[in-house]
Amino acid sequence: MSKSLTLSHPTGKLTGSIKLPASKSEANRALIIAALSGQESQLHNLSEANDTQLLQRLLKSDAETIDAEDAGTVMRFLTAYYAITGQQKTLTGTDRMCQRPIKVLVEALRELGASIEYVREEGYPPLKISGFKGSGQKHLKVRSDISSQYISALLMIAPLLPEGLELELEGKIGSRPYIEMTLSLMKHFGVTADFTGNTITVKPQKYKAAEFTVESDWSAASYWYSMVALANEADIMLLGLKEASFQGDRAVADIMYRLGVYTEFKADGVRLLKKEHERHISLDFSDCPDLAQTVVALCAGIGVTVDMTGLESLRIKETDRIQALQIEVLSMNSSLQEVTPEVFRLEPGILHKKELSFRTYQDHRMAMAFAPLALLEPVEIQEPSVVRKSYPRYWEDLEKVGFEIKYKE
Repeated sequence: MSKSLTLSHPTGKLTGSIKLPASKSEANRALIIAALSGQESQLHNLSEANDTQLLQRLLKSDAETIDAEDAGTVMRFLTAYYAITGQQKTLTGTDRMCQRPIKVLVEALRELGASIEYVREEGYPPLKISGFKGSGQKHLKVRSDISSQYISALLMIAPLLPEGLELELEGKIGSRPYIEMTLSLMKHFGVTADFTGNTITVKPQKYKAAEFTVESDWSAASYWYSMVALANEADIMLLGLKEASFQGDRAVADIMYRLGVYTEFKADGVRLLKKEHERHISLDFSDCPDLAQTVVALCAGIGVTVDMTGLESLRIKETDRIQALQIEVLSMNSSLQEVTPEVFRLEPGILHKKELSFRTYQDHRMAMAFAPLALLEPVEIQEPSVVRKSYPRYWEDLEKVGFEIKYKE
């Protein structure tokens, strides 16, 4: 496995057509729902991302100890899945995964009747899951400002609960589109829900087998938007994206319009073209936190000051993404500062290095967000294999549009 790679783009001109990976957010929800239906559903275009391949394997595994590796959705979705299906499992993950909180979900599942114990530290994996006895409880209050994955995990098992579920979301709802994606997929597989105000109600029902084709990944598209904004000239076609998408990261089309990219929606995807960008913008990432790293790296590169809110969940991702960004933009003479507890500001500086080098912190999005800067200066990306988590073909796709890559062992 390469310790680093160096990227450059001699011409700065981007043209080509790219087939993006499938959405792992959609794929992972579809896999859990299909498994809960107990019937054979036909799922097409499942993501080649490691997280999705891992979930497919684990759903078929008879092992008592299940390793979710570094996959947050896999850990959270399987916790709920094993609980409701009464399976006895020990669920663990990487060192970093065992530092990511899961108490909100575990407490909610315990209230509903699940038997779950912490193997080591209270509030964190590994978990010992050993059965489910309905508690008769159907009304739950859950904090909604930490991770929408907890809420999605509870919603997907809700129709199988003896009393169904009334889920009251407390506080500001983060990543709302991901909750709505879950409900849309549940509906596709025959389950209806009511989302009124801050309460989601799901009555006891049965999932039905269905055919489903997973859409291309809007999160993956964000790196191509960044490349178009940084290129001298660009005309890029991204295949498999839909204008009317379940995915919250569809917001990248609107965000990048302000940062220099025009989106033309076509029958088979989107065409990206360059335009003028603004100089100072404010953005709320509450509904699309996975886009923050792309935007920070891009704005540091093109000299845009950006005020950002809605970054709370970035602290508990694959790494502390806020801290990682604060460190890495320093090499670009930029700064990312906390202006208030809710607002972070990126102040861009002037690039003057011959080669930029970025650490990835075992985080796929750090690698992919900083790589497009190779359109300005040669860029070294350390531990480049992290992209396998969501976009295994990323480096090969970059070579298709003229990036030159040198690997170092």
